[in-house]
Amino acid sequence: MPASEIDAYLAGVEEPGRTTLQQLRETILAIVPDAEQGMSYGLPAFRLAGETIAGFAAFKRHLSYLPHSGSVLSKLSKETAAYEQTKGSLHFPIDQPLPEELVRRLLEARIAQAHR
Repeated sequence: MPASEIDAYLAGVEEPGRTTLQQLRETILAIVPDAEQGMSYGLPAFRLAGETIAGFAAFKRHLSYLPHSGSVLSKLSKETAAYEQTKGSLHFPIDQPLPEELVRRLLEARIAQAHR
């Protein structure tokens, strides 16, 4: 799954969402440099040792961080309380990137879960 698929996805996202998601992409790769980039269910995703550990999506009124687990967000309920969310997605404004420390915590929780 080439990273160019994520490039193509981002090219179709209007600003400022494109820049915000590109920053999230760079944050994920800085935290997990061995992550493979590609698509999962038609959305940008990051895999580590064969497991999808994160993803993101753009919508008209918000962006979403996707942990690819139904339990990661509930495990970090204090850290994610300021954001709207569903069981499997954390919603954030199109012009405000997620804090790096929050992304780190989300990734750590998912990686620990995926690689037990």
